[in-house]
Amino acid sequence: MDAAPAPPGPREGPTPLFGAYGIVKRFGDFTANDRIDLEIRAGEIHALLGENGAGKSTLMKILYGLLEPTEGVVTHQGDIVRLANPEAARALGIGMVFQHFSLCENLTVAENIALVMPAALTGRALAERIARLGQDYGLHLDPARPVWSLSAGERQRIEIVRCLLQDPKLVILDEPTSVLTPGEAEALFSVLERLRDEGRALLYISHRLDEVRRLCSRATILRAGRVVGSCNPRAETARSLAAMMVGTQVNEVQPRAARRAGAVRLVLDRLSLPAPGLHATPLRDISLSVAGGEILGIAGIAGNGQPELFDALSGESQAPVPEAVRLDGRPVGHLGINARRRLGAGFVPEERNGHAAIPQMSLSDNALLSRHATAPLSRFGLLRRARARELARRVIEAFDVRKAGPDPAAGTLSGGNLQKFVVGREILAEPGILVINQPTWGVDAAAAAQLRQAVLDLAGRGCAVVVISQDLDELFEIADSIAVLHDGLLSPPVPAGATSRAAVGLLMGGAEETGAEAGETPAAPARRALVQVP
Repeated sequence: MDAAPAPPGPREGPTPLFGAYGIVKRFGDFTANDRIDLEIRAGEIHALLGENGAGKSTLMKILYGLLEPTEGVVTHQGDIVRLANPEAARALGIGMVFQHFSLCENLTVAENIALVMPAALTGRALAERIARLGQDYGLHLDPARPVWSLSAGERQRIEIVRCLLQDPKLVILDEPTSVLTPGEAEALFSVLERLRDEGRALLYISHRLDEVRRLCSRATILRAGRVVGSCNPRAETARSLAAMMVGTQVNEVQPRAARRAGAVRLVLDRLSLPAPGLHATPLRDISLSVAGGEILGIAGIAGNGQPELFDALSGESQAPVPEAVRLDGRPVGHLGINARRRLGAGFVPEERNGHAAIPQMSLSDNALLSRHATAPLSRFGLLRRARARELARRVIEAFDVRKAGPDPAAGTLSGGNLQKFVVGREILAEPGILVINQPTWGVDAAAAAQLRQAVLDLAGRGCAVVVISQDLDELFEIADSIAVLHDGLLSPPVPAGATSRAAVGLLMGGAEETGAEAGETPAAPARRALVQVP
């Protein structure tokens, strides 16, 4: 029998808390990780950077026991360990906060957390611990709520809470702020800094490079599955970090030249809808109008009605009267999503897995699903597969979608690459109206710039665009005007140049509205709060 390999020594300094050496992971002929070395030390926040498809998520799954490496070893305090499954990783003190939520939809918050907790910790004891941690860290959750009723931001909180409840030595965070507001992100940063100061190690994956520069003292950079460098992020700029990730300078979004908006193309007229579920948010008297060539940005904290508003715009929820929603002057409140697509509208939902795309189906079949109601039909009543494959090919080429194989399943793509596919699929259809929820969730800096530029260019060709986003930097970069959705109420939009992040953030947090007693309309205080007064 061959002797067990000797543990690799640290590259420099004391023995790392965890190490990964010579990690190779192959999926058939595709090499996702190619001889990666990584050392993670106690008391540090270490960034793992790379463009979409660079191999970050694969490496993280190896460290969390979800995948085993084809070659290479993982060490804990200098000893080689085998992480056969997540239970083995958790037993060594490794916790992970996933970008794509690993939650059971039909279970409650407490039941989902209990799945990874000791069997003895259930019921009231678990609920009390959830409440206490939420109070300490500002990560409030209702243990009795079913996951299917929660927003993306609330689901992210479950992932964070159940990781912290395990008292981990190493916390792996994959895009943890992608669905958080600035205020929620600040609260999370305080938690992470406290964990670091307690001597824990944190491995931080984020495409928000300003966060990396603020939090992290070391960064390892991957490109095409290989380590291409390391640095101290605090000594770099966001632009230089992005250049290291992609191997070239990242193009900045080019602002549109001054132009006149066209005719109004999308209207909501005093739309009110009851909450579709017990814990969902009702929409209350929402009005908006978007002209051709205009981008309306809608800001808001997760859980304030964004999914409900998207569903009302897309036709997944129908209005009480047809006139409450109008596309190019035509009442469509009673029509579903396919009928609205036939009228020239396009839609990108927040959740790419399961809502925007079916993970088990190929990219071409996912393209077929989004076009079957609007494209030429075959004698079998379906879009010809050749046309679907051609559409998928065009999206892949135009939006640089990185993939393995000619027509892989959507679920095999990294999160950022799948996002590029679903956004590109809608933009290449040249819709007259586009509603897009969280357009750059989980994509790298280069891909975010590309997607935002594509949205700007589409508006420049006369499309009326609604962008629902929790990323205020994104909204201020591309939106002509910004409104805030809070508790199912929409503030009147104001020009982006006439407001500020602070003013928008105030309304996102539910700033008190006053002034109705002075004879103002209910919307007037919100408009005054949004407008930045010199």
